[in-house]
Amino acid sequence: MTTAIVILNWNGKKYLEEFVPIVLKHSNFPSVSVYVADNNSIDDSVAFLKTNFPTVKLICLQQNYGYANGYNEAIKQLTEDIIVLLNSDIEVTQNWLNPVLNLFEQDKNIAAIQPKILDYNNRNTFEYAGASGGFIDKLGYPFCRGRIFNELEKDNNQYNTAQPIFWATGACLFVRREAYLEAGQLDGDFFAHMEEIDLCWRIKNLGYQVWVQPNSVVYHVGGGTLNKINPKKTYLNFRNNLFLISKNAPKRYILFLILARLVLDGIAGLKFLIEGQASHCWAVVKAHFAFYAKAVSMLKKRNNKKFKFQNKVYSEIAVTSVVWKFYIEKKKKFSEL
Repeated sequence: MTTAIVILNWNGKKYLEEFVPIVLKHSNFPSVSVYVADNNSIDDSVAFLKTNFPTVKLICLQQNYGYANGYNEAIKQLTEDIIVLLNSDIEVTQNWLNPVLNLFEQDKNIAAIQPKILDYNNRNTFEYAGASGGFIDKLGYPFCRGRIFNELEKDNNQYNTAQPIFWATGACLFVRREAYLEAGQLDGDFFAHMEEIDLCWRIKNLGYQVWVQPNSVVYHVGGGTLNKINPKKTYLNFRNNLFLISKNAPKRYILFLILARLVLDGIAGLKFLIEGQASHCWAVVKAHFAFYAKAVSMLKKRNNKKFKFQNKVYSEIAVTSVVWKFYIEKKKKFSEL
């Protein structure tokens, strides 16, 4: 079983300088290759890599395709069995590969796996983008073992069991190349944020499983390309969540879910405004208009062979409303849900 570690880069020389040596150190196996797919950076990332890390294989893309199509374009050029989509701001650890690759070997029905993601700056705390495995509620709100909304738990090994999850983080996503292609790859319309949830939903509908393997640990800086104070990140999160629902929720629930999100997102926008974050409030408004402009094309994807939804996994979703649990019942930890 061969493995390709693919680091997607866009003007991230400082992260490549810091983290590529660690990736190379802890991934030095004959069956593992390390790639950097460069999204047409305008800094000197590529020259830096050629000079300092000649063993890293370069894939130079001709434009900034974003996260989703950036990986799609890169993976077209690969033949390895397992692809690791690795953010440039991830610090891997000594034994990060073996536990995950062993899990793939043990169960051929597992198509995607994530490690445990801890905060690079607060190393005993779960990191926002994935924590110890991703889940979703019936209204389409994602959350994690170890993170609900912005509430991050300390890692006391309380979520150290390997188990099936609903979605695996795109910050460090191990996926079988065959399943990735069969599911239709990442959806480029998302550009960045939540496209991994969409992909995992489609992978599960094909009958595969998605797992977390906490015996593998990585540390994530977070916000390497878009940080949380950037209104564009807010825009993408709200717009893409609506994309996710329209593509994947059972048809009979879509109208209700979109109307419910219109109300709840409106409340979120009002909260931003009250907190003096007018640009984020406007980002929520723009996200909804952008979704309505593309709603028809999103709904059409449900009948596209690459994206077809079979209504197989919605019934697996255990939490009706994480918003209610978190804000009304004051349940701040995953274990309390």
